[in-house]
Amino acid sequence: MPKRGGRWREHRQVIDASAWKFQTGAQWVHLPAEYGSRKGVHTRLRNWAIDGTWEQVFTALLAQADAEGDLVWVVAVDSTVVRAHQNAAGARKRGPAGEPGHHAIGRSRGGLTTKIHLAADGRCRPLCFVLTPGQAGEAPAFEHGMAAIRVPRLLGRPRTRPAAVLADRAYSSRAIRHHLRIRGIRAGVPQPANQIVNRKSKGRNGGRPPVFDREANKQRNTVERCINRLKSWRGLATRYEKTATVFRAGLHIAGIFIRSAR
Repeated sequence: MPKRGGRWREHRQVIDASAWKFQTGAQWVHLPAEYGSRKGVHTRLRNWAIDGTWEQVFTALLAQADAEGDLVWVVAVDSTVVRAHQNAAGARKRGPAGEPGHHAIGRSRGGLTTKIHLAADGRCRPLCFVLTPGQAGEAPAFEHGMAAIRVPRLLGRPRTRPAAVLADRAYSSRAIRHHLRIRGIRAGVPQPANQIVNRKSKGRNGGRPPVFDREANKQRNTVERCINRLKSWRGLATRYEKTATVFRAGLHIAGIFIRSAR
């Protein structure tokens, strides 16, 4: 610990305090005294969220796992909705740089909600996070999620192309299949019944049915299990943060701890 009046306390103490906050979902006023000033912890959590420090640490862990051959590049994508607590509302429209005006909070049947779009590797560990309002669809956010997967390499360009992408029927649009095909990525996405009927009704003009490996698609449960691991953090299962920037930092913190667990 630095002397009284020093500028910084131990980084590890701030990391543990931030993790405790998102793990428990408790109010800042209940932060244990062993973590120091709650204002100081919150300030550094927010600053590191704005300047991208949390994301950089998360990305560094991805690069380390890829270098060690511990990153399984069969990627499953999905989304989940979390309820935004009343304390999450009321943020200023002019937030930090990169903060959307809606703060990734929308209104759906469940009230104020945020949708988390994520990709997980073959070992149920997160690769990226994209936030949208709760009423937003899955398919429009797909390309943003794919663009967010960037794993640096020690030499050469960052790896951005998984071997295969597994998803449910919500991602079975022509645009998504085209996006994957031109990048040489195998698509493990089933067709909805209405798309099958529509294709068959066109006869030869309907084209061939897309290739679908039913056995490979069974691995899609990896992203569902990843979501369950994230939602075991109470501060992520319910959103209490006013800005999407800080809430996304909480997802990166959870991802760091999940990635660090062996």
